[in-house]
Amino acid sequence: MIVEAHTGAGPDLQSVRAAIQFAKKGEKLNAKDGFHVPRGRRLISPRNPAQKAYLKLLKGAASDLVFGVGPAGTGKTFLAVCYGASLLAERKIDKLIIARPAVEAGEHLGFLPGDMAEKIDPYMLPVWDALNEALGQESVLKRRAEGRIEVAPLAFMRGRTLSHAFVILDEAQNATIGQMQMVLTRLGEGSRMIVTGDPSQSDLPSGQPSGLSHALDILDGVKGVSFARFTQKDVVRHALVARIVAAYEAAGRTG
Repeated sequence: MIVEAHTGAGPDLQSVRAAIQFAKKGEKLNAKDGFHVPRGRRLISPRNPAQKAYLKLLKGAASDLVFGVGPAGTGKTFLAVCYGASLLAERKIDKLIIARPAVEAGEHLGFLPGDMAEKIDPYMLPVWDALNEALGQESVLKRRAEGRIEVAPLAFMRGRTLSHAFVILDEAQNATIGQMQMVLTRLGEGSRMIVTGDPSQSDLPSGQPSGLSHALDILDGVKGVSFARFTQKDVVRHALVARIVAAYEAAGRTG
């Protein structure tokens, strides 16, 4: 978790670990490096220098397209969703739009029972968790009913122009090259897009290239596009998770 509540209590273990991370890099953490979420006006602060650099890109105006790339557990999705929720609450954007490729369903959600919400929500649980953390469940449901929060499979972005919105493409390693091109070209006036994923964890069929890896290659150096990169050292979940990620990375290099 990357939430700091100003309760007057002493620093927790995560805060201590964060201070150590910044000290190792010779950096300091200031309140301006984070942002407040509406629920309880809590401060979201970066837990390591990589998150600090990522948040700087999210909060800055230099890039309308930001890639957050690295292993699970580094806070890529959580930070992007919470920051987008804060912009929505402050009415700096009209909509918060979050999409994921529904690879598990082959994007053929019509084969699943129920209405659209019932079909897509199982694939979006991490997103809903972050939204509820930032806004509270009642506020999320209200804004969803108003159409100000959209959470949908990537396929539902086709044919749209996304204007005055904060758009997040999560688990982007599961997008094909065609899907990635489609969603990146949906960006409309007054909008920004955040693309998160881990190129090493694609669930696409064997031999099918990831749209995320392709985009990282061809968009490097393009004006208005920025990249934040995370490694297993930046994992902020249970300490064991970082060691597990490192073990799998080592196995991949030697396998």
